Amino acid sequence: MMSGELEGNGMFDTIDIKNGESSLQEEDDITRKQLKPHIDDANNGILEDNNDIGDEIFKSSISTMGEVTRRMSSTNLEDLLSENNDYFIEINVCDPQKIGDGISSYLAYKVRTKTNILKFQRMEFQTLRRFSDFLGLHSLLVSKYLRLGRIIPPAPSKNIIGSTKVKMSPQQSEPGSEMSAEWIEIRRATLQRFLNRVAQHPKLRTDLDFTNFLENDKELPRAGHTAALSGAGVMRLFNKMGETVNKITYKMDENDPWFDEKISEVENLDVALQKLHSALKSLVSSRKELSILTGQVAKSSAMLSTCEDHTSLSRALSGLADVEEKIELLRSEQANSDFFILSEAIKDYIGLFGAIKAVFHERVKVFQNWQHAQLQLTKRRENRAKLELANRSDKIDQAQVEVEEWESKVHRCQKEFDDISTEVKQEMERFEIAKVQELKNCVIKHLEDQMAHQLQIIKYWESFAPVAREI
Repeated sequence: MMSGELEGNGMFDTIDIKNGESSLQEEDDITRKQLKPHIDDANNGILEDNNDIGDEIFKSSISTMGEVTRRMSSTNLEDLLSENNDYFIEINVCDPQKIGDGISSYLAYKVRTKTNILKFQRMEFQTLRRFSDFLGLHSLLVSKYLRLGRIIPPAPSKNIIGSTKVKMSPQQSEPGSEMSAEWIEIRRATLQRFLNRVAQHPKLRTDLDFTNFLENDKELPRAGHTAALSGAGVMRLFNKMGETVNKITYKMDENDPWFDEKISEVENLDVALQKLHSALKSLVSSRKELSILTGQVAKSSAMLSTCEDHTSLSRALSGLADVEEKIELLRSEQANSDFFILSEAIKDYIGLFGAIKAVFHERVKVFQNWQHAQLQLTKRRENRAKLELANRSDKIDQAQVEVEEWESKVHRCQKEFDDISTEVKQEMERFEIAKVQELKNCVIKHLEDQMAHQLQIIKYWESFAPVAREI
């Protein structure tokens, strides 16, 4: 499947979750001004004079899901997260294309970047990257920055079933089915959000591996440890199990109440977000089912209109079929709005809370190292004291060297613990600012999108009412 073929898919070629260039605040103000008179008139039962304006709102807000998702994703947090507001970076992952045949094939994505950050050699450039490259980038960032207490945006999860379907699909056709096309679009959007979240971080976006990922048009070294089924994957599984046991069995004596409060807050928010995401998945499923049932009503009404002898009744049934058919499309668009605007954003934040928990646990591990160093220092001092009491002058010098070494280690571990504690607080402050702004914009966009859909549904029924009255 080549990029042109995927873009030609009518179901998802307009879904483009990326950072927009227009002012989000201006769009919010304009849309709210457009929608307000319709809401007020709806409350008063006066909608007849608003059909033209309502149709205009619907066309501008609903006619393409791409516009909706662009407006949602144009939440550029650069002003909030950047150390210098004059800098910007905008990343777009697009044009998924299948390379190779059979089980050895893979999907590659164009990564287009626009920026004025001096760390980059050009202002606009693009590269071709495969999924394992994204996972490799995430692993590199984790290995370098997690220990420092920085929140690394989570990498997209693997999907063996979805990737296998794409691998085994014919080269010159759509990858298997509409479900495969949907899976490709979801992964593309997830990869794009991952890169933009990294780019929004004032430290991570200037990392050498990140800039090389975006700018170097050469093929990156294969990240073999990212394979779904590999020896490294099994080792990672065992390491995660060990860390899980450590989290359960070890209780850190916390001296800073801020961390106790924040850990409890993160846990509660994570649980609440998971429940919300589950409810949103059910909502999307229900809307899709409602869309299908509405289509069945449209077909049944059309068949009935052909059998009805009464002219005006037949005309009304035919008009009803047309209305139900239009509403079927609206229900499907509402389901896409629920999924791409709100559900995927909530899913992202569930992953981000997982990354936050990893940072908190890394701080605990640093504290454990500090405590271990202090314990070893105590043992070395006790050993030195015993040698001094025994007047073992031949071993006292060596014991003194060991004490000094462990004193240095204790000092380094304490400094590392203080540094990671300070960094975690700064990271959480940055994260909370971003979270409030981004979720606010997601909710507003979702609300306005749904309201525009409802206004269009009202317009459809109003246009049908005179036909029904003529029966």
